[in-house]
Amino acid sequence: MSLSPPTRVRTDPSAHAGTAAQTAVAPAVVPAAWLALLAAPIAATANSPVLILPDMAGSLGVPTATATWLVTVFAWAMAVGTPLMAGLLRRRGLGPTLRLSAALITAGTAVLAIAPWLPLAMAGRAAQALGGAGLVTAAMSLAGSVRRMGVITAGFGVLGAVGPLLGSSIAGATSWRVSLAVGAVALLAIPAILRRAEPHAPRENAGRHTPFDGRGAGLLVLMATALVLIPRYPLPAAAASLAAAVLLALHVRARPEGFVPASLLRTKAFALSALLACTFATSYFTLLFSVPQLLRERTDWSTSMIGTGQLVALLVGSLLSMVLAASASRLGRPKVLAILLTVGALAPLTAVLTPWAPLLLLVALLAVLATSAGQAILAVYATQAAPPAGRPTAIGLFSLCYQLGGAFGPALAALIVLS
Repeated sequence: MSLSPPTRVRTDPSAHAGTAAQTAVAPAVVPAAWLALLAAPIAATANSPVLILPDMAGSLGVPTATATWLVTVFAWAMAVGTPLMAGLLRRRGLGPTLRLSAALITAGTAVLAIAPWLPLAMAGRAAQALGGAGLVTAAMSLAGSVRRMGVITAGFGVLGAVGPLLGSSIAGATSWRVSLAVGAVALLAIPAILRRAEPHAPRENAGRHTPFDGRGAGLLVLMATALVLIPRYPLPAAAASLAAAVLLALHVRARPEGFVPASLLRTKAFALSALLACTFATSYFTLLFSVPQLLRERTDWSTSMIGTGQLVALLVGSLLSMVLAASASRLGRPKVLAILLTVGALAPLTAVLTPWAPLLLLVALLAVLATSAGQAILAVYATQAAPPAGRPTAIGLFSLCYQLGGAFGPALAALIVLS
């Protein structure tokens, strides 16, 4: 992924994409393990409230249902933050993006440590998510290959899987406020990444001298906000989403090289990759919340048995996703897409049709495999559709689609459980 006009770089020869995500900073400059440390802890931060919402609600003096806004606002800030941070990365470069992200995470964590009211705690969660979006965008921009992207997304899967249990354990030993600070571990990677990558970055970045398309950015944020709110306020949010989409389409037509490039939207490879990422994420998060409830209804397993079984399934699926991403260059794009589509379809079909309840754990495995591997592989395919200078934008819009799936999934799970 480029932070400047194209330059000659060294790329990862193991990737099928090869130069798909070329950067002015050669991908090999930053080891993949540092990129995973930079990005993955945000998944634990996102999922850590799952088992401790009642404790959080009691501490803040609100009902548990109201405390779920802490989850919603995090998903919203991640969704709108990814394209905004991608724009900052494209215009200002790696250093300013990482430093702003670190400041947001630090400030958000500090606010959560002392917040006595829900609105203030929500502001802290939003700041954490915005900073996390910047770290994720930067890590993906430096990945450079499907194999290295797979390390990042497998880290997402692993820490996302252990997030609820980790959050519950930390809250039990200390406080729920400490459990929401686990994402700050990512800050440890920033000095090492800047030390390796920033000296190789150009002094001027593509887009710095181009006027910022504030209207396009605002309309995109408005549309994403309305989409995230659809599960809570279906009719007004859907109407607002449609109106914002129409206005954004008219703006893109008037300014095709603005914040949302028309050429990128018209590219089939990007559109298909983003659509599949949103679909896989929606399916995964739907099943993530549905499978435990289905196991309670169909088995006599205890809550601890269900939690442990799902955790093992998610961890195995995350590790398999890294294997699939590493094999992408050897398999080729048609076979990889066929595998992703097959695995992605098998997960919900198995959940609906299986006559044997323990197979629901296989559903969790298949869902996280399709989502984590799909995010790694499809992200590189999506960036191939953009010119080098526009690849941060492609990453931001692609990640927005994935985050929207994370917002839709829990709402669909609630409908399934209630039905």
